[in-house]
Amino acid sequence: MLAIFPTRVVFFIGDSLPLKKLSGSRIAGFHTSIWFQSRVDRENGPLTLASLGFRSERDPVNKDDPPKKDQNDGIGALSSALRVSASKVKATRSSGFKVAEVKSALEIESAPFSAKSFSELDLSPLLIERLEKEGLTVPTDVQSTAIPTISQNHDVVIQSYTGSGKTLAYLLPILSQVGPLKKLSEEEGYERKMGIEAVIVAPSRELGMQIVREVEKLLGPAEKRLVQQLVGGANRSRQEEALKKNKPLIVVGTPGRIAEISMAGKLHTHGCRFLVLDEVDQLLSFNFREDMQRILEHVGRTRRPGAGPTVTNGPFARRTDRQTIMVSATVPFSVIRAARSWGSDTFLVRAKSVVPLESVSTVESAASPTAASASNTVTQGAIDSLPPALKHYYCVTKAQHKVDTLRRCVHALNAKSVIAFMNHTKRLKDVVFKLEARGMKATELHGDLGKLARSTTMKKFKDGEVRVLVTNELSARGLDIVECDLVVNLELPTDSIHYAHRAGRTGRLGRKGSVVTICEESEVFVMKKLRRQLNVSIRACELTDGKLVILKEEEEKMPQAVR
Repeated sequence: MLAIFPTRVVFFIGDSLPLKKLSGSRIAGFHTSIWFQSRVDRENGPLTLASLGFRSERDPVNKDDPPKKDQNDGIGALSSALRVSASKVKATRSSGFKVAEVKSALEIESAPFSAKSFSELDLSPLLIERLEKEGLTVPTDVQSTAIPTISQNHDVVIQSYTGSGKTLAYLLPILSQVGPLKKLSEEEGYERKMGIEAVIVAPSRELGMQIVREVEKLLGPAEKRLVQQLVGGANRSRQEEALKKNKPLIVVGTPGRIAEISMAGKLHTHGCRFLVLDEVDQLLSFNFREDMQRILEHVGRTRRPGAGPTVTNGPFARRTDRQTIMVSATVPFSVIRAARSWGSDTFLVRAKSVVPLESVSTVESAASPTAASASNTVTQGAIDSLPPALKHYYCVTKAQHKVDTLRRCVHALNAKSVIAFMNHTKRLKDVVFKLEARGMKATELHGDLGKLARSTTMKKFKDGEVRVLVTNELSARGLDIVECDLVVNLELPTDSIHYAHRAGRTGRLGRKGSVVTICEESEVFVMKKLRRQLNVSIRACELTDGKLVILKEEEEKMPQAVR
């Protein structure tokens, strides 16, 4: 256990990445040895921000060079010191590996990582105009951190809670370098490049279509053909025809369809500059393994320090070094290991925090793995993914009364847009029928529906024609309904990760939201376990006289830490 020391130690990040051991004798306040992997070289003098690539144009490269003027004051503030908080170093064992992580290793305390406008992030002026038309003027914390990091050409893993704006965090720096909204110098004009420059991979059709809509809104009606959707469940021939006709710059799709069209020779991505893996923890599942392997092999190439261009056979002989961006609300160590293999000099980006991926190391352990260590890793990921502005409740009832309890809960909280989760697809239709019979507009969403039916269902729900969307785990990831103010678990999630992703469908972008789990008496212990694991206040409640009433006895028994 690392003893907490009274002061913080400031490091400046240097130009190399050797493993350094800082013993207790060297730094006052340390009572044990800890390992850091950082860009530190004691023999080569002081460390600087230049190793991260965050160098303002106002900062002279040489001491004799005069400072240059920059219109964006926020970018100049990047030369602020990075403060290292070494009071929380956690060692964890998982699946035969010993994992040492420096928590909040680089806490960025100055602009633009707390930017008050998108103009501070050095984005394209045209792109900022489009954002203002959409009513977006202030970036979220993760956007303020990720955009400068990606713009400086770093491979990154972006981790932030659901609904925090991760999609725009990677789309904006890409669109500032690709397409008609790109940032140009005064003597440049926009010249349309041929070939795909960005590939974005999503694990589900819903998430893929959502990303496409975000890109189309920013590009505008005249240029929306520059993004192409390649998702399963749609006509493949039409997608291939659209690729040939529109010649898009950005492709968004699911692993299976992208790999399928690539194998047919209809998708040429060797010259691609950006590869984005959204919900990357899901893309690592066994079902996507072969498709992801092909995508990784055919989209540009992994950057290696000092390596020249690779020459291959075929019409696209010259490959482009790709920038790899991985995104998820939860980043288990399987993602860390994959990122180290797929990227080069990768950074882990969180809200107001940029950590070299090497600071989260996987070292083979002689000790045998334990179930507890793996559970700790999963639980921490779930905690990180929970939106901060949620209220959590659970209500006990009999199985045959769950649908009626759902209806009463919707009225008690005056919820306008509700997502109700179940575990089994076959039961969705019965719940919808019972709600409709009681005068509440409801519909179902699941993977067995066709593309048109799913699109129609989502449109009705977003437009307010349907009050309750009854769905399964399909919608727990990537479904972005900003207006959703209530999530109800009609059936218990399988673990804390699934609870967190379900809960993340509400309270998005800092809005308020509620999560109510309707359970039986025999399932109460599961709710108490989730409460301990997630370290959040999940309060017992009941529905009385049309109101949701918190049970005071249960509240008094709750630990102070989670009230």
